[in-house]
Amino acid sequence: QVQLVESGGGLVQAGGSLRLSCAASQSISRLNAMGWYRQAPGKQRELVAIITTGGITNVADSVKGRFTISGDNAKNTVYLQMDSLKPEDTAVYYCNAQLFLRYYWGKGTLVTVSS
Repeated sequence: QVQLVESGGGLVQAGGSLRLSCAASQSISRLNAMGWYRQAPGKQRELVAIITTGGITNVADSVKGRFTISGDNAKNTVYLQMDSLKPEDTAVYYCNAQLFLRYYWGKGTLVTVSS
């Protein structure tokens, strides 16, 4: 079982920045991958960024060049640095962890970008 706790969401103006954190209950180096997903009102949950245990990262085209995912093994924490935020980035952001064939989710943190 992996517990995930997100933090760092809030209200920001368009063009601003936020950094989301996801603290895991166990060593993230033991996980296959961790990622950030988001779900806007009335829309399906979508992948934003992912990082593997080997440090390979990938981000969605919609946030490429603006969002960066990174991990700190010593703190068992994964971050999502979000720059140049747009109103369409408004959503609940969820942290996800994959351990073999199981997926774990945090409760989410709300990001609201005002125009």
